Amino acid sequence: MRAELRELWRFRELLWTMIERELRIRYKNSVLGFFWSLLNPLVTVLVMTVVFKYLIGNPTPNFSAYILAAYLPFMFFQFAILDSAQSVLVALPVVKKVYFPREILPLATILSNFVHFLLALGVFFAYLLVIWVLNPGESPFNVTIAFLPGLLIINLALAVGCGLLVSSLNTFYEDIKYVVSVGLYLMFFLCPIMYFSENVRYSKQLGESGDLIYTLYHFNPLAMLSTAYRKVLLDPQQVYVDGQLVEPLPLDWTWVGVSAGVSVLILVGGYALFNRLKWKFVERP
Repeated sequence: MRAELRELWRFRELLWTMIERELRIRYKNSVLGFFWSLLNPLVTVLVMTVVFKYLIGNPTPNFSAYILAAYLPFMFFQFAILDSAQSVLVALPVVKKVYFPREILPLATILSNFVHFLLALGVFFAYLLVIWVLNPGESPFNVTIAFLPGLLIINLALAVGCGLLVSSLNTFYEDIKYVVSVGLYLMFFLCPIMYFSENVRYSKQLGESGDLIYTLYHFNPLAMLSTAYRKVLLDPQQVYVDGQLVEPLPLDWTWVGVSAGVSVLILVGGYALFNRLKWKFVERP
């Protein structure tokens, strides 16, 4: 693997060029440009806020901010995986003619989505600033934001590992992209995005098995990251569970460490599988 990493570093200029190309062509000849990438999450958050806050009656203050804080990283992961799934297949004619590290193809797609994610976070901070201006009080920017780079690294490692895994397998078995698409759709509901992790912990419907389910729930690194982003970016708020407000749980750094470990394992495993299969790409008809 060290040899592959050295080779990737030697072709780093090609990687940067392809990332720039991905960023340029995505919204080429578009009037709004980058802001189209925000339209989906903003509209989704608006609909979820209306449904859960005003129709169902969730009294959590600034509910839309808590949804957005968890939805933006999930959206980055979703788009990164789905876009990288086709990256090798689309470039297969070039792969058969020119040599370059094949992992550049999914990496360029994932990293361009990561740039969009960072820009979206900038808009999110601007959104918090507007809320603060309209409702003066405590600053929405806390010292816990210092932990944000660590969460970004974990999130990126998980996306790169899964992207390499999916792109290599999808080159030979195109059913993979459909399976992944369904899996990501289900994962949206298995992560605390339109609800809070406290809803899992304190739910009366789960009964005595609540603790066990809550533990198993956070073995999913995406679920843990969704919770971590919320607790790092925003003030803890009382959570509406089964008709009453409950105190928020503190961020469990042990589970963040577990998520980091799982993400690194997926990254190493995904890269190892990609390197094993990439020399067979040219054999695909």
